[in-house]
Amino acid sequence: MRGGAGALPEPGGLALGVVLLLVLAVLPSRAAGVNVTAALAAFPSFADFARLLESSPVAGELAARSSLTLLAVPNNNLPRSPSAFAAASGADIADVLRYHVLLEYLSPSDLARLPASGKLVTTLFQTTGRAPSDLGAVNLTVGGNSTVVVRSPAPFPGSSATVLGAVTAVPYNLSVLAVGGLIVPSGLDVAASDSRPAGGVNITHVLADARGFNVAASMLEASGVADEFTADERGAGITVFVPTDDAFADLPATDRLQSLPADRKATVLRFHVLHSYYPLGSLESIVNPVQPTLATERFEAGQFTLNITRVNGSVAIDTGIVQASITRTVFDQNPVAVFAVSKVLLPKEMFGRGGADSDVMAPPPDAMAPDAAENVRTPPTRLSSPPALRGGADSESSSALSTARAVNWWCIRLVLLNLHLLLLPLV
Repeated sequence: MRGGAGALPEPGGLALGVVLLLVLAVLPSRAAGVNVTAALAAFPSFADFARLLESSPVAGELAARSSLTLLAVPNNNLPRSPSAFAAASGADIADVLRYHVLLEYLSPSDLARLPASGKLVTTLFQTTGRAPSDLGAVNLTVGGNSTVVVRSPAPFPGSSATVLGAVTAVPYNLSVLAVGGLIVPSGLDVAASDSRPAGGVNITHVLADARGFNVAASMLEASGVADEFTADERGAGITVFVPTDDAFADLPATDRLQSLPADRKATVLRFHVLHSYYPLGSLESIVNPVQPTLATERFEAGQFTLNITRVNGSVAIDTGIVQASITRTVFDQNPVAVFAVSKVLLPKEMFGRGGADSDVMAPPPDAMAPDAAENVRTPPTRLSSPPALRGGADSESSSALSTARAVNWWCIRLVLLNLHLLLLPLV
């Protein structure tokens, strides 16, 4: 029966309406961030995990974030008492749930391209400051039968879980993957404070606690650039791109970064810092790809900028001569974000012409050194030598005069000789 007040909607229209409602419920707005519980509401087999999120502060923490991956545990794989399970491991259930939130969007195709060595991905737990070193991250590795295993990067045995498959996704904001059980982070420091240090985040300490940033940490400490970060953190925040030790080792021999003068080396370090706080999701959807750096503030506008775009599912950073990518999140707690990058970011203003010895940063020609300017503008204060004893144009004039005199004497002699020959017949 069609039409009429009591007519039922057609099945196709009903199905389409349900799909549209689900999409509207799941699709997050930029202002609200990711609504994870709304996304899970469409999947009853994850209802218990969704209730855990709703009963913890984690759901609220995700409201301001975008571009993440949630490792959701099906009802049948959850322990009977998740809170007791977490407490037995010396953890709080909220931190365990934070450990299931990866601060990076990972699709099934991304998992299929995992390297043999695995991939280290930062979790929301790392942002609390209670995770020693990089134990707030998970290591994704490929196991038997091409399954992906999620485990702590700690050298000692810890809990792990296998990725069962994809649940849902909202590219590139939210990816939900099913895992076989709860994963507990290793090395918990439950006595640490939740609050941010009053004096700001010490970037060198963050890098020292993480793995593989010894060169960057020592350069920041020696240059004093890290001391400039505290004032910037109180404003719009900062975003720091930190090259790994491998990135420094891969520098070409022609780019002698370590031998640069202290002021130029400090400029390179400032070139790795944005004067605003950008979590990974904001970088992936950045509106203006050309971003000024802390080095820009000391030079003209438009110089020492970074071009930030999304390429093949990751954030790419282009300096004009170097193309790097973000490999992982080291630290992310507003107003500070620290990301590992695959290459040292070399500014084209210093390395684009003639390498590290380029004169791009040299003073302009009219800004001459005092000694040189004095030599040009100040008259000589010494007595000048006589023209015959000086070189240059005076010496040349003296030589020409001598030659002219010799020619004149030869001419006189020739005239006298001719005169003598003419007078001989008369004698």
